[in-house]
Amino acid sequence: MSGPGHHGGSTVAGVSVVICVYTEDRWEDILAAVASVRAQSLTALETLLVVDHNASLLDRLAKEYKETEGVRVLANAGPRGLSAGRNTGIAASSGEIIAFLDDDAVAERDWLRHFAEGYADPKVFAVGGRTMPVWESRRRPAWFPEEFDWVVGCTYKGLPEGRVRVRNVLGGNASFRRTAFEAAGGFATGIGRDGDKRPLGCEETELCIRLTRARPDAVLLIDDRAVIHHRVPAARERFQYFRTRTYAEGLSKALVARSVGADKGLESERRYATRVLPAGVGRGLRDALLARPGGAGRAGAIVAGVVTAAGGYVLGSVRARRGGAAFSVVEIGTDADGEGASA
Repeated sequence: MSGPGHHGGSTVAGVSVVICVYTEDRWEDILAAVASVRAQSLTALETLLVVDHNASLLDRLAKEYKETEGVRVLANAGPRGLSAGRNTGIAASSGEIIAFLDDDAVAERDWLRHFAEGYADPKVFAVGGRTMPVWESRRRPAWFPEEFDWVVGCTYKGLPEGRVRVRNVLGGNASFRRTAFEAAGGFATGIGRDGDKRPLGCEETELCIRLTRARPDAVLLIDDRAVIHHRVPAARERFQYFRTRTYAEGLSKALVARSVGADKGLESERRYATRVLPAGVGRGLRDALLARPGGAGRAGAIVAGVVTAAGGYVLGSVRARRGGAAFSVVEIGTDADGEGASA
């Protein structure tokens, strides 16, 4: 690359980074996340810290970064939750590419550079990266299967390696062309995270499917060289959280499938459920037979994860059919107050 924003034969007019924040409990994490963006080998155009309805955190961050060039602190202009926070950041940003980083993660030095390289191809509308867990207990729990690392917001075993086409990127480590939001609208509110309430997800899955419907020629990539390290607190290392999160994923997937159809909404999940997970159970049982620690636990956790996710999906499907679960899609820049066309 010849300098910030230049790569191949194509030019990207700057990358804006959006970090959504909601609690002062993550103060040190937030500072570390911003510092990792400021240390990038490809300089970000700006870093936007979007504060989710927390006046004291907004005030504290505004003071912290008052003198810092390239860092802007703003309030979520929509309803409480991660999707509206991201939409606020998109609407306020000026980069041609918008990257998203979790508030409890740090990016490796070449994170943005690898994202930017993907956009040399004008057909590429999104590039995601690889998210590595940083366990608070210093080591992965022996029972915790790598196939379920998505439970703690990380890249899971079974995702293809290298730079590959995917159906969807994962929101805590992802980037999009601005034109992706112009074509498809923003993140749907009412589907994803809302502070510490039930850990729902899938808002990026729904957006990516909506994007490829609006632009059938759009290419979405994951480049596993674009690495971030994501902190996993002790509470999320417990089996109780694992069950809650897999159940919530089932609920979310039902909403997405209801919106975009089960063929698209579940195509990646079918391969995962029929190939990746049975292989994981087999490895766990083999480890158990060889008396390796955690083998039986991992096999059991995979089975439990499938059962609870399926239970959530069934209940979510019933609710969606009864019309009890709706979400709305916001047009970025024209309607950032969280109201939008119902989906």
